[in-house]
Amino acid sequence: MTNKARVSPGLLLFILALATIASAEWNEKVLYAFQDVPDGATPVGGLVFDQAGNLYGATANGGSSSCAGPGQCGTVFQLAPPAKKGGSWTETVLYVFKGHDYNDGATPEGGLVIDSLGNLYGTTAYGGAGNCLLLGAAVGCGTVYELSPPAQKGDAWTETILCSFPTAKQGYFPWGDLVFDSAGNLYGATQFGGGHGTTCNGFYQYCGAIFELSPPETKGGKWTEKVLYGFKGVAPGAQFGDGANPNGGLILDDKGAIYGTTYFGGNNQKGRCEGGVGGTGCGIVFELAPPNHAGGKWTEKVLHQFNGQDGSNSAAGVVFNRKGNLYCTTAAGGEGNFPSGSIVQFVPQSNGKWMAHILHSFQDNGDGGQPRAGLVFDAKGNLYGTASGGGSFGGGTIFRLRPETGGSWGFTGLYDFKAPQDGSYPAARLVFDKSGNMYGITQYGGNGQACGHYGCGTVFEISP
Repeated sequence: MTNKARVSPGLLLFILALATIASAEWNEKVLYAFQDVPDGATPVGGLVFDQAGNLYGATANGGSSSCAGPGQCGTVFQLAPPAKKGGSWTETVLYVFKGHDYNDGATPEGGLVIDSLGNLYGTTAYGGAGNCLLLGAAVGCGTVYELSPPAQKGDAWTETILCSFPTAKQGYFPWGDLVFDSAGNLYGATQFGGGHGTTCNGFYQYCGAIFELSPPETKGGKWTEKVLYGFKGVAPGAQFGDGANPNGGLILDDKGAIYGTTYFGGNNQKGRCEGGVGGTGCGIVFELAPPNHAGGKWTEKVLHQFNGQDGSNSAAGVVFNRKGNLYCTTAAGGEGNFPSGSIVQFVPQSNGKWMAHILHSFQDNGDGGQPRAGLVFDAKGNLYGTASGGGSFGGGTIFRLRPETGGSWGFTGLYDFKAPQDGSYPAARLVFDKSGNMYGITQYGGNGQACGHYGCGTVFEISP
Protein backbone atom coordinates (compact mmCIF):
# COMPACT_ATOMS: atom_id res chain seq x y z
CA MET A 1 0.00 0.00 0.00
CA THR A 2 1.38 3.34 -1.00
CA ASN A 3 1.69 5.91 1.78
CA LYS A 4 0.10 9.22 0.90
CA ALA A 5 0.45 12.40 2.86
CA ARG A 6 -2.83 13.69 4.17
CA VAL A 7 -3.74 17.36 4.37
CA SER A 8 -5.97 18.36 7.28
CA PRO A 9 -9.23 20.13 6.40
CA GLY A 10 -8.10 23.25 8.31
CA LEU A 11 -4.79 23.41 6.41
CA LEU A 12 -6.59 22.88 3.11
CA LEU A 13 -8.93 25.78 3.82
CA PHE A 14 -5.95 27.95 4.74
CA ILE A 15 -4.17 27.08 1.47
CA LEU A 16 -7.33 27.80 -0.53
CA ALA A 17 -7.72 31.12 1.27
CA LEU A 18 -4.16 32.11 0.39
CA ALA A 19 -4.77 31.10 -3.23
CA THR A 20 -7.91 33.26 -3.32
CA ILE A 21 -6.03 36.24 -1.92
CA ALA A 22 -3.12 35.80 -4.34
CA SER A 23 -5.35 35.43 -7.39
CA ALA A 24 -7.23 38.60 -6.51
CA GLU A 25 -4.16 40.77 -6.00
CA TRP A 26 -4.38 44.20 -7.58
CA ASN A 27 -1.48 46.24 -8.98
CA GLU A 28 0.08 48.68 -6.55
CA LYS A 29 2.39 51.54 -7.48
CA VAL A 30 4.27 53.92 -5.19
CA LEU A 31 3.61 57.40 -6.55
CA TYR A 32 5.89 59.17 -4.10
CA ALA A 33 8.22 58.26 -1.21
CA PHE A 34 8.77 60.99 1.39
CA GLN A 35 12.27 62.08 2.39
CA ASP A 36 11.81 63.87 5.78
CA VAL A 37 13.22 67.41 6.30
CA PRO A 38 12.68 69.64 4.34
CA ASP A 39 10.25 67.27 2.66
CA GLY A 40 7.43 65.65 4.64
CA ALA A 41 7.43 62.37 6.56
CA THR A 42 4.78 60.10 8.06
CA PRO A 43 1.73 61.01 5.95
CA VAL A 44 -1.55 60.91 7.88
CA GLY A 45 -5.26 60.96 7.16
CA GLY A 46 -7.15 60.83 3.91
CA LEU A 47 -6.08 62.26 0.56
CA VAL A 48 -8.32 64.52 -1.54
CA PHE A 49 -8.49 65.27 -5.27
CA ASP A 50 -9.07 68.67 -6.83
CA GLN A 51 -10.91 69.15 -10.11
CA ALA A 52 -7.64 69.01 -12.08
CA GLY A 53 -6.72 65.57 -10.69
CA ASN A 54 -4.08 66.73 -8.22
CA LEU A 55 -3.82 64.90 -4.89
CA TYR A 56 -3.41 66.69 -1.56
CA GLY A 57 -2.48 65.41 1.88
CA ALA A 58 -0.67 66.14 5.13
CA THR A 59 2.34 64.69 6.93
CA ALA A 60 2.70 64.56 10.70
CA ASN A 61 6.47 64.96 10.51
CA GLY A 62 9.08 66.43 8.20
CA GLY A 63 9.21 69.96 6.90
CA SER A 64 11.12 71.31 9.89
CA SER A 65 12.33 69.92 13.21
CA SER A 66 12.11 73.23 15.11
CA CYS A 67 8.60 72.82 16.58
CA ALA A 68 8.07 72.16 20.30
CA GLY A 69 6.51 68.82 21.16
CA PRO A 70 7.16 65.13 20.57
CA GLY A 71 7.01 65.32 16.76
CA GLN A 72 8.30 67.51 13.96
CA CYS A 73 6.41 70.42 12.41
CA GLY A 74 4.70 68.60 9.55
CA THR A 75 3.59 69.69 6.09
CA VAL A 76 0.78 69.92 3.57
CA PHE A 77 1.72 68.57 0.12
CA GLN A 78 0.44 68.34 -3.43
CA LEU A 79 1.02 65.48 -5.88
CA ALA A 80 0.49 66.48 -9.53
CA PRO A 81 -0.19 63.69 -12.05
CA PRO A 82 2.26 63.14 -14.91
CA ALA A 83 1.75 65.07 -18.15
CA LYS A 84 2.27 61.84 -20.14
CA LYS A 85 1.09 58.33 -19.44
CA GLY A 86 3.73 56.36 -17.57
CA GLY A 87 5.45 59.46 -16.19
CA SER A 88 6.11 60.31 -12.56
CA TRP A 89 3.92 62.27 -10.22
CA THR A 90 5.43 65.53 -8.96
CA GLU A 91 5.40 66.38 -5.26
CA THR A 92 5.33 69.97 -4.00
CA VAL A 93 5.40 70.98 -0.34
CA LEU A 94 2.69 73.64 -0.10
CA TYR A 95 3.22 74.57 3.53
CA VAL A 96 5.55 73.80 6.44
CA PHE A 97 4.05 74.41 9.87
CA LYS A 98 5.93 76.64 12.31
CA GLY A 99 4.61 75.56 15.70
CA HIS A 100 3.52 77.08 18.99
CA ASP A 101 6.28 79.72 19.12
CA TYR A 102 4.74 81.33 16.02
CA ASN A 103 1.10 80.72 17.05
CA ASP A 104 1.00 78.30 14.13
CA GLY A 105 0.00 74.65 14.09
CA ALA A 106 2.33 71.65 14.37
CA THR A 107 2.10 67.91 13.73
CA PRO A 108 -1.05 67.21 11.69
CA GLU A 109 -2.83 64.05 12.81
CA GLY A 110 -5.59 64.11 10.23
CA GLY A 111 -6.02 64.44 6.50
CA LEU A 112 -7.67 67.14 4.42
CA VAL A 113 -11.08 68.17 3.14
CA ILE A 114 -11.50 70.46 0.13
CA ASP A 115 -14.23 72.97 -0.76
CA SER A 116 -15.58 73.96 -4.20
CA LEU A 117 -13.00 76.78 -4.51
CA GLY A 118 -10.05 74.46 -3.93
CA ASN A 119 -9.34 75.60 -0.35
CA LEU A 120 -7.95 72.87 1.91
CA TYR A 121 -8.91 72.36 5.57
CA GLY A 122 -7.25 70.26 8.24
CA THR A 123 -6.10 70.03 11.85
CA THR A 124 -2.82 69.95 13.74
CA ALA A 125 -2.49 68.07 17.02
CA TYR A 126 -0.17 70.64 18.58
CA GLY A 127 0.72 74.27 18.07
CA GLY A 128 -1.45 77.35 18.10
CA ALA A 129 -1.70 79.99 20.80
CA GLY A 130 -3.25 77.73 23.45
CA ASN A 131 -1.80 77.19 26.92
CA CYS A 132 -1.53 73.37 26.86
CA LEU A 133 1.65 71.87 28.31
CA LEU A 134 3.22 68.47 27.70
CA LEU A 135 5.93 67.29 30.11
CA GLY A 136 6.39 70.92 31.16
CA ALA A 137 6.86 72.27 27.63
CA ALA A 138 4.44 74.71 25.99
CA VAL A 139 3.22 72.85 22.91
CA GLY A 140 -0.17 74.47 22.29
CA CYS A 141 -3.56 72.74 22.21
CA GLY A 142 -3.81 72.31 18.44
CA THR A 143 -5.39 74.17 15.53
CA VAL A 144 -7.79 74.04 12.61
CA TYR A 145 -6.28 75.61 9.49
CA GLU A 146 -7.22 76.62 5.96
CA LEU A 147 -4.80 76.60 3.04
CA SER A 148 -5.88 78.70 0.04
CA PRO A 149 -4.48 78.37 -3.49
CA PRO A 150 -2.64 81.35 -5.01
CA ALA A 151 -4.22 83.69 -7.53
CA GLN A 152 -1.23 83.17 -9.84
CA LYS A 153 0.01 79.66 -10.59
CA GLY A 154 3.37 79.05 -8.97
CA ASP A 155 2.91 81.53 -6.11
CA ALA A 156 2.76 80.41 -2.50
CA TRP A 157 -0.40 79.07 -0.90
CA THR A 158 -1.82 81.09 2.01
CA GLU A 159 -2.34 79.48 5.41
CA THR A 160 -4.96 80.85 7.83
CA ILE A 161 -5.52 79.55 11.36
CA LEU A 162 -9.30 79.29 11.70
CA CYS A 163 -9.22 78.06 15.29
CA SER A 164 -6.47 77.87 17.86
CA PHE A 165 -7.79 75.90 20.81
CA PRO A 166 -7.11 78.21 23.78
CA THR A 167 -7.25 75.70 26.65
CA ALA A 168 -7.70 71.98 27.11
CA LYS A 169 -11.30 72.62 28.17
CA GLN A 170 -12.15 73.72 24.62
CA GLY A 171 -10.26 70.79 23.08
CA TYR A 172 -6.75 69.38 22.95
CA PHE A 173 -5.04 67.28 20.27
CA PRO A 174 -7.37 67.44 17.23
CA TRP A 175 -7.40 64.07 15.49
CA GLY A 176 -8.74 62.72 12.23
CA ASP A 177 -10.38 64.29 9.20
CA LEU A 178 -12.89 67.15 9.32
CA VAL A 179 -16.32 67.15 7.66
CA PHE A 180 -18.50 69.94 6.23
CA ASP A 181 -22.26 70.27 6.61
CA SER A 182 -24.47 71.84 3.93
CA ALA A 183 -24.24 75.27 5.61
CA GLY A 184 -20.44 75.33 5.48
CA ASN A 185 -19.82 74.51 9.15
CA LEU A 186 -16.88 72.24 9.95
CA TYR A 187 -17.03 69.40 12.48
CA GLY A 188 -14.19 67.50 14.06
CA ALA A 189 -12.89 65.74 17.16
CA THR A 190 -10.14 66.27 19.69
CA GLN A 191 -8.65 63.17 21.31
CA PHE A 192 -8.35 64.98 24.62
CA GLY A 193 -9.76 68.14 26.18
CA GLY A 194 -13.45 68.93 26.42
CA GLY A 195 -13.56 69.58 30.17
CA HIS A 196 -14.78 66.14 31.34
CA GLY A 197 -13.29 62.84 32.49
CA THR A 198 -10.23 62.03 34.58
CA THR A 199 -9.30 58.44 33.62
CA CYS A 200 -8.22 58.85 29.99
CA ASN A 201 -4.50 59.64 30.03
CA GLY A 202 -1.74 60.57 32.43
CA PHE A 203 -0.22 63.24 30.17
CA TYR A 204 -3.23 64.92 28.52
CA GLN A 205 -6.27 66.48 30.19
CA TYR A 206 -9.84 65.22 29.82
CA CYS A 207 -11.41 62.59 27.56
CA GLY A 208 -11.99 64.34 24.26
CA ALA A 209 -14.57 66.49 22.51
CA ILE A 210 -16.64 66.98 19.37
CA PHE A 211 -16.51 70.56 18.08
CA GLU A 212 -18.21 72.73 15.48
CA LEU A 213 -16.48 75.54 13.63
CA SER A 214 -18.85 78.09 12.02
CA PRO A 215 -17.72 80.44 9.24
CA PRO A 216 -17.91 84.22 9.71
CA GLU A 217 -20.97 86.13 8.55
CA THR A 218 -18.78 88.65 6.76
CA LYS A 219 -15.72 87.94 4.63
CA GLY A 220 -12.51 88.22 6.62
CA GLY A 221 -14.21 87.70 9.97
CA LYS A 222 -13.37 85.07 12.55
CA TRP A 223 -14.65 81.51 12.62
CA THR A 224 -16.49 80.53 15.82
CA GLU A 225 -15.61 77.33 17.67
CA LYS A 226 -18.12 75.58 19.92
CA VAL A 227 -17.72 72.37 21.92
CA LEU A 228 -20.79 70.27 21.14
CA TYR A 229 -19.96 67.45 23.53
CA GLY A 230 -17.23 66.56 26.00
CA PHE A 231 -16.75 62.83 26.63
CA LYS A 232 -16.61 61.66 30.23
CA GLY A 233 -14.91 58.27 29.91
CA VAL A 234 -15.35 55.54 32.52
CA ALA A 235 -15.32 56.64 36.16
CA PRO A 236 -12.62 55.06 38.38
CA GLY A 237 -13.69 51.55 39.44
CA ALA A 238 -16.76 51.47 37.15
CA GLN A 239 -17.40 48.72 34.59
CA PHE A 240 -19.33 50.90 32.14
CA GLY A 241 -19.31 54.56 31.20
CA ASP A 242 -19.18 57.13 28.44
CA GLY A 243 -16.86 56.98 25.45
CA ALA A 244 -13.37 58.48 25.50
CA ASN A 245 -10.89 59.76 22.89
CA PRO A 246 -13.01 60.28 19.74
CA ASN A 247 -11.30 59.63 16.43
CA GLY A 248 -12.55 62.24 13.97
CA GLY A 249 -13.71 61.06 10.56
CA LEU A 250 -17.24 62.07 11.58
CA ILE A 251 -20.28 61.75 9.32
CA LEU A 252 -23.65 63.55 9.33
CA ASP A 253 -27.11 62.27 8.42
CA ASP A 254 -29.79 64.29 6.59
CA LYS A 255 -31.15 65.58 9.92
CA GLY A 256 -27.82 67.01 11.02
CA ALA A 257 -26.97 64.31 13.56
CA ILE A 258 -23.28 63.42 13.93
CA TYR A 259 -21.95 59.85 14.10
CA GLY A 260 -18.53 58.58 15.11
CA THR A 261 -16.49 56.27 17.31
CA THR A 262 -14.24 56.56 20.34
CA TYR A 263 -11.06 54.56 20.86
CA PHE A 264 -11.60 54.03 24.60
CA GLY A 265 -14.44 54.26 27.11
CA GLY A 266 -17.74 52.42 27.21
CA ASN A 267 -17.33 48.79 28.32
CA ASN A 268 -14.72 48.32 31.05
CA GLN A 269 -15.59 44.80 32.17
CA LYS A 270 -12.86 42.77 33.82
CA GLY A 271 -11.23 40.22 31.54
CA ARG A 272 -12.33 42.06 28.42
CA CYS A 273 -11.67 45.77 28.25
CA GLU A 274 -10.41 47.03 31.60
CA GLY A 275 -7.18 48.91 32.07
CA GLY A 276 -4.53 49.07 29.43
CA VAL A 277 -1.52 51.25 28.80
CA GLY A 278 -3.26 53.98 26.81
CA GLY A 279 -6.71 54.11 28.33
CA THR A 280 -9.76 52.36 29.73
CA GLY A 281 -12.60 50.61 27.91
CA CYS A 282 -13.15 49.07 24.46
CA GLY A 283 -14.71 52.15 22.87
CA ILE A 284 -18.17 53.04 21.55
CA VAL A 285 -20.16 54.07 18.49
CA PHE A 286 -22.10 57.26 19.21
CA GLU A 287 -24.68 59.64 17.78
CA LEU A 288 -24.90 63.34 18.61
CA ALA A 289 -28.35 64.76 17.91
CA PRO A 290 -28.68 68.53 17.31
CA PRO A 291 -30.81 70.63 19.70
CA ASN A 292 -34.48 71.25 19.02
CA HIS A 293 -34.04 75.01 19.44
CA ALA A 294 -31.30 77.57 18.95
CA GLY A 295 -28.83 77.61 21.81
CA GLY A 296 -29.87 74.18 23.10
CA LYS A 297 -27.56 71.30 23.92
CA TRP A 298 -26.58 68.47 21.62
CA THR A 299 -27.60 65.05 22.94
CA GLU A 300 -25.28 62.05 22.92
CA LYS A 301 -26.62 58.53 22.42
CA VAL A 302 -24.39 55.47 22.74
CA LEU A 303 -25.34 53.22 19.81
CA HIS A 304 -22.94 50.40 20.72
CA GLN A 305 -20.35 49.50 23.33
CA PHE A 306 -17.63 47.19 22.00
CA ASN A 307 -16.94 44.23 24.26
CA GLY A 308 -13.71 42.81 22.84
CA GLN A 309 -15.39 39.79 21.26
CA ASP A 310 -16.98 41.96 18.59
CA GLY A 311 -13.92 44.21 18.41
CA SER A 312 -12.38 46.97 20.46
CA ASN A 313 -10.62 50.31 20.01
CA SER A 314 -12.07 51.70 16.80
CA ALA A 315 -9.39 54.03 15.43
CA ALA A 316 -11.55 55.63 12.73
CA GLY A 317 -15.12 56.77 12.24
CA VAL A 318 -18.15 55.14 10.67
CA VAL A 319 -19.67 55.20 7.19
CA PHE A 320 -23.30 54.87 6.02
CA ASN A 321 -24.55 52.68 3.19
CA ARG A 322 -27.64 53.50 1.13
CA LYS A 323 -29.92 51.60 3.53
CA GLY A 324 -28.81 53.63 6.55
CA ASN A 325 -26.60 50.93 8.09
CA LEU A 326 -23.32 51.95 9.70
CA TYR A 327 -19.93 50.27 9.19
CA CYS A 328 -16.61 50.63 10.99
CA THR A 329 -13.32 48.92 11.76
CA THR A 330 -11.79 48.13 15.13
CA ALA A 331 -8.04 47.96 15.70
CA ALA A 332 -8.23 45.05 18.16
CA GLY A 333 -10.55 42.30 19.36
CA GLY A 334 -12.88 40.18 17.29
CA GLU A 335 -13.52 36.46 16.88
CA GLY A 336 -11.16 33.56 16.20
CA ASN A 337 -8.01 32.16 17.76
CA PHE A 338 -5.84 35.22 17.09
CA PRO A 339 -8.25 38.16 16.66
CA SER A 340 -6.58 41.33 15.50
CA GLY A 341 -9.44 43.68 14.79
CA SER A 342 -12.79 43.46 13.08
CA ILE A 343 -15.22 44.99 10.58
CA VAL A 344 -18.65 45.56 12.10
CA GLN A 345 -22.03 46.44 10.62
CA PHE A 346 -24.72 48.22 12.69
CA VAL A 347 -28.37 47.93 11.59
CA PRO A 348 -31.01 50.26 13.10
CA GLN A 349 -33.94 48.49 14.76
CA SER A 350 -37.56 49.56 15.17
CA ASN A 351 -37.07 49.98 18.93
CA GLY A 352 -34.37 52.62 18.40
CA LYS A 353 -31.46 50.28 19.15
CA TRP A 354 -28.77 49.16 16.71
CA MET A 355 -27.87 45.52 16.06
CA ALA A 356 -24.17 44.73 15.59
CA HIS A 357 -22.99 42.09 13.07
CA ILE A 358 -19.36 41.09 12.67
CA LEU A 359 -18.58 40.95 8.96
CA HIS A 360 -14.95 39.92 9.35
CA SER A 361 -12.44 39.28 12.14
CA PHE A 362 -8.78 39.71 11.21
CA GLN A 363 -6.28 37.01 12.17
CA ASP A 364 -3.07 38.96 11.47
CA ASN A 365 -1.76 36.56 8.81
CA GLY A 366 -2.93 36.46 5.20
CA ASP A 367 -5.82 38.85 5.80
CA GLY A 368 -3.99 41.54 7.78
CA GLY A 369 -4.54 42.97 11.23
CA GLN A 370 -5.14 46.10 13.29
CA PRO A 371 -7.20 48.15 10.81
CA ARG A 372 -6.90 51.81 11.79
CA ALA A 373 -8.60 53.51 8.86
CA GLY A 374 -12.18 54.22 7.89
CA LEU A 375 -13.99 52.28 5.18
CA VAL A 376 -15.18 53.46 1.76
CA PHE A 377 -17.95 52.17 -0.54
CA ASP A 378 -17.78 51.87 -4.31
CA ALA A 379 -20.81 52.38 -6.58
CA LYS A 380 -21.75 48.68 -6.36
CA GLY A 381 -21.89 48.63 -2.57
CA ASN A 382 -18.54 46.93 -1.99
CA LEU A 383 -16.50 48.03 1.02
CA TYR A 384 -12.78 48.79 0.81
CA GLY A 385 -10.25 49.46 3.52
CA THR A 386 -6.74 48.93 4.85
CA ALA A 387 -5.23 46.93 7.69
CA SER A 388 -2.18 48.62 9.20
CA GLY A 389 -0.37 45.37 9.98
CA GLY A 390 -0.25 41.70 9.15
CA GLY A 391 -0.48 40.21 5.69
CA SER A 392 2.04 37.95 4.01
CA PHE A 393 4.93 40.37 4.62
CA GLY A 394 3.81 42.08 7.84
CA GLY A 395 3.45 45.53 6.26
CA GLY A 396 -0.34 45.67 6.15
CA THR A 397 -2.97 44.96 3.53
CA ILE A 398 -5.72 46.41 1.33
CA PHE A 399 -8.98 44.47 1.33
CA ARG A 400 -12.49 44.36 -0.13
CA LEU A 401 -15.77 43.13 1.38
CA ARG A 402 -18.48 42.19 -1.10
CA PRO A 403 -22.12 41.67 0.01
CA GLU A 404 -23.50 38.22 -0.80
CA THR A 405 -26.91 36.56 -0.66
CA GLY A 406 -28.18 35.74 2.80
CA GLY A 407 -26.57 38.75 4.43
CA SER A 408 -22.99 37.42 4.48
CA TRP A 409 -20.01 39.31 3.07
CA GLY A 410 -17.13 37.85 1.10
CA PHE A 411 -13.65 39.03 2.14
CA THR A 412 -10.85 39.39 -0.43
CA GLY A 413 -7.30 40.57 0.13
CA LEU A 414 -6.33 42.87 -2.73
CA TYR A 415 -2.72 43.67 -1.86
CA ASP A 416 -0.04 42.91 0.75
CA PHE A 417 2.53 45.66 1.33
CA LYS A 418 6.16 44.62 0.96
CA ALA A 419 8.22 47.08 2.98
CA PRO A 420 10.79 48.57 3.16
CA GLN A 421 10.96 49.80 -0.46
CA ASP A 422 7.23 49.38 -0.80
CA GLY A 423 4.91 51.10 1.68
CA SER A 424 4.20 49.87 5.18
CA TYR A 425 1.51 50.60 7.78
CA PRO A 426 -1.42 51.96 5.75
CA ALA A 427 -3.58 53.82 8.28
CA ALA A 428 -5.89 56.17 6.36
CA ARG A 429 -9.04 55.84 4.30
CA LEU A 430 -8.75 55.25 0.56
CA VAL A 431 -10.05 57.58 -2.16
CA PHE A 432 -11.27 56.65 -5.67
CA ASP A 433 -10.49 58.44 -8.92
CA LYS A 434 -12.96 58.59 -11.83
CA SER A 435 -11.56 55.37 -13.33
CA GLY A 436 -12.02 53.27 -10.19
CA ASN A 437 -8.38 53.30 -9.08
CA MET A 438 -7.75 53.86 -5.38
CA TYR A 439 -5.18 56.05 -3.66
CA GLY A 440 -3.89 56.15 -0.11
CA ILE A 441 -0.90 56.61 2.16
CA THR A 442 1.40 54.44 4.20
CA GLN A 443 3.01 55.99 7.25
CA TYR A 444 6.24 54.04 6.78
CA GLY A 445 8.13 52.37 3.96
CA GLY A 446 9.59 53.85 0.80
CA ASN A 447 13.17 54.83 0.08
CA GLY A 448 13.40 57.79 2.48
CA GLN A 449 16.80 57.07 4.08
CA ALA A 450 16.54 59.94 6.58
CA CYS A 451 13.89 58.00 8.52
CA GLY A 452 16.01 54.87 8.89
CA HIS A 453 15.13 51.33 7.91
CA TYR A 454 11.38 51.92 8.21
CA GLY A 455 11.23 54.71 5.64
CA CYS A 456 9.37 58.03 5.71
CA GLY A 457 6.09 56.85 4.18
CA THR A 458 4.51 56.79 0.74
CA VAL A 459 1.55 57.74 -1.40
CA PHE A 460 0.33 54.81 -3.49
CA GLU A 461 -2.11 53.92 -6.24
CA ILE A 462 -3.80 50.54 -6.48
CA SER A 463 -5.70 49.40 -9.55
CA PRO A 464 -7.49 46.20 -10.60
